[in-house]
Amino acid sequence: MSGFRVTVRTGPRVERQRAATLDDALELLETEVRAAAATTRRGTIDARMRRFEPADQVATRAELRGPGIRVGLDVRGDASVEAWTGRIRRSPIAVADGETAYEALRRVLRNVNSSPFPPPENAARPGRRA
Repeated sequence: MSGFRVTVRTGPRVERQRAATLDDALELLETEVRAAAATTRRGTIDARMRRFEPADQVATRAELRGPGIRVGLDVRGDASVEAWTGRIRRSPIAVADGETAYEALRRVLRNVNSSPFPPPENAARPGRRA
């Protein structure tokens, strides 16, 4: 299995697409997220014990997976976009002054891909035997 996978989840709807290169996958990811941010809005949810503001809710989650990469973008209920990295625990990516979430995601991936020691192609995955 090679290439990159982009998965977009909006409520119960899940769309999966593939891209051959990282640049193509990032373009696809950004296109999908921009479209979701332009159309997605959520109202405040008032549960008995807690209130969930639109900015607290993830309306759409777009994930990019590939060799050694697991990142994504969340569209919040107020249409703001947040970049993250991680597999099980998602860590938000800090956005620098004047930078968008899309640019922050590309910056982090550029730093990962410029590592002088890329993982070997046939390396065993954690938790599995070689």
